[in-house]
Amino acid sequence: MDDAIQAFMTFLEVERHASHETVRNYGSDLRQFHTFMKAEQPGLPKLDPATVKTESIRAYLHWLDRKQEKSSSIARKLASLRSFYRYLQGKGRVGLNPADTIRTPKQPKHLPRVLTKDDAAALMDFPAGQAGSSLRDCALLETLYSTGARVSELVGLNLEDLRASEGLVHLRGKSRKERIVPVGAVALKAIHNYRASLKPSASNQQPAAPVFLNLRGGRLTARSVARIVASYSKQLAGGSVSPHTLRHSFATHLLDEGADLRSIQEMLGHVSLATTQKYTHLATDQLLAVYDKTHPRAGRAANIRSTKDGKP
Repeated sequence: MDDAIQAFMTFLEVERHASHETVRNYGSDLRQFHTFMKAEQPGLPKLDPATVKTESIRAYLHWLDRKQEKSSSIARKLASLRSFYRYLQGKGRVGLNPADTIRTPKQPKHLPRVLTKDDAAALMDFPAGQAGSSLRDCALLETLYSTGARVSELVGLNLEDLRASEGLVHLRGKSRKERIVPVGAVALKAIHNYRASLKPSASNQQPAAPVFLNLRGGRLTARSVARIVASYSKQLAGGSVSPHTLRHSFATHLLDEGADLRSIQEMLGHVSLATTQKYTHLATDQLLAVYDKTHPRAGRAANIRSTKDGKP
């Protein structure tokens, strides 16, 4: 089992070009299942993946449920097992996929948090005039909100990816998929101001040099960006947010202003339009919230909606 898991992780990294984080998550999920199976069958010196039955995977999922794991986490771990056994089928190591007949746990529908336009504007303004890395922080916040980039795409940006004269930026997404998206003049100016503030160095002016640098001059990490966004956004009324909140806000605000779903799908790099359609719900929720707050005769409608949602 250990060898099979390692081979699968190598396959994901080398052939599927999965991100480091994806490979790590798959490995963690599969090793947890392996540990569970060894505890269930302590007499076996080694576990052969071909001997695993559907009942064993069901027992594993029940064990996770008893541990009060989130349904989303259980669903991901089941998906990891399905993918692992699909890989083994392709290699001729197993016949049937023991995870295929197990239904994915039902997921509660949680709409992601979206900033209001006022909150988004306030967040962009927070780094202004602050000491230290405020120019960099302002530039990365503006870029996230202006392009809808994932945090991994932001930290992967190189100088050669900026096409400032055209108002475009080249993003490298999941599984090495690439796309060209518009970037606003405000974000481009913030990037220019930040880069102009850096000490001249041959290394950080090369085309392949990262746009956003840490204090040691290396490429900024996704974790650092998350900390930066959380640090500034904690001043917002609703508390701190993640970089992905800016991606959600980007899409929702475009939709609010009349952008069509197909254009938003292209800019976000979604494979399926169904993934993009969740923003229609977000936009509707925002619209209703504004209506309930501002219309003088909205009180009764708000009460009806609350009752339908199961709230008092």
